[in-house]
Amino acid sequence: MKSIGQYNKRGETTRRDFLKYSAAAAAAVSAGPGFVKNAHAAGSDIIRVGMIGCGGRCAGAAAEALTADPGARLVAMCDIIKDRLQGKRDRLAQQFKDQVTVDDDHCFLGFDGYKHVIESSDVVLIANAAKFHPFHALVALQAGKHVFVEKPHGIDPLGIKVLKEAVETARQKGLCLVSGLQSRYHAGYIETIQRIHDGAIGDIISIEENFLRPPYQITQREPWMSEIEWQCSTQYHFNWLSGDDVPQSLVHNLDRSNWVLHDTPPVKCHGLGGRSSMTDPIYGNVFDHHSIVYEYENGIRIYAFCRTTDNCYNDNSSFIFGSKGKASILNCQIWGENEWKYGEECNPYQTEHNVLFKAIRSGEPVNNGDYMARSTMMGIMGQISCYTGEEITWERVNNSSFSFGPKPEDCHDDMEPPVLPDTSGSYPVYRPGFTRLLEA
Repeated sequence: MKSIGQYNKRGETTRRDFLKYSAAAAAAVSAGPGFVKNAHAAGSDIIRVGMIGCGGRCAGAAAEALTADPGARLVAMCDIIKDRLQGKRDRLAQQFKDQVTVDDDHCFLGFDGYKHVIESSDVVLIANAAKFHPFHALVALQAGKHVFVEKPHGIDPLGIKVLKEAVETARQKGLCLVSGLQSRYHAGYIETIQRIHDGAIGDIISIEENFLRPPYQITQREPWMSEIEWQCSTQYHFNWLSGDDVPQSLVHNLDRSNWVLHDTPPVKCHGLGGRSSMTDPIYGNVFDHHSIVYEYENGIRIYAFCRTTDNCYNDNSSFIFGSKGKASILNCQIWGENEWKYGEECNPYQTEHNVLFKAIRSGEPVNNGDYMARSTMMGIMGQISCYTGEEITWERVNNSSFSFGPKPEDCHDDMEPPVLPDTSGSYPVYRPGFTRLLEA
């Protein structure tokens, strides 16, 4: 790990710097909740905010955090890519001026940068590669820091076990844990689903979920990038980092469906998926289409689809079909016997940070942990079913400790990625019917 301010003239860290920051890393893991107790008082008190990851979503979360509380100060940032970190710092400084106080010594590079962001902050914003979300959230909460963490909240069953430990840690320490599943903070969605629960469309018969779009965030490889830097720079296209598109993107839809069904998990699912046309090396080793059917104990089924393919029909929708009508959650509209439409504007991305910082100031913590774990696991079981072609039960996936290796805590700057290109430059892809991931 290097901070931008800790380079010697050859661009390397000295041994003295290494020892100093190794000691700081140990302190980051063992730090207690004393860092945050002063942030619970009057609105003029400073709340120190740190960013783990400097992509667009974490920068967006930082902007929302600084907007939510005038006493918030962005004090630390980390990323794998130096230019990305510096670019986001400059952009946020232009937008928020006095609220961005990140000097070079608090811009950390490399896989260990999260330790120093946690040490420096009262509130940690986590929106890096999803592989690291549960682990980084757990370490931050163990250190007594409040956490906002983007979806997905894990990419494999082992990650969800870590997430559940993080959720319980937040409860025990009285800390905030807020999810990036922002649908739960959308006033229009809240009212639409409440009306469904009140019987506006009658008995629910089935649900259709769509997240269909072109390939997401295509990044060209720069000549200076190592293989690990390249894969991290385009992490959405490598399943060991992102988990692929079902937990990465369709998780929003699955979270809304699960919410409609009173936060009850499915019994089982079966899925179909593969690569049809997005097969060039730049697309890594993820699938470009997925279809999953989730079945509930009462017979209700969710038909869920996601696709990342060019020149195709695109749609993002959540339709609930009932015995007396249908509802569109994203349109906040109901058709049938009780027609209705929500007419106000809402920004759930901002609302979730307003709620977070209000909770910190009031000393009344908010914890989104229950639906974070459930909805993310729905995405994981669907993804595994698509990869293997197997029917996957809720019991089996929850009893599994499968993970896309290596473990987050074992990743380091000089590592070799777990997937490498062949002689043609292409990456290995899972084969349904042949691939087996979960324990028997």
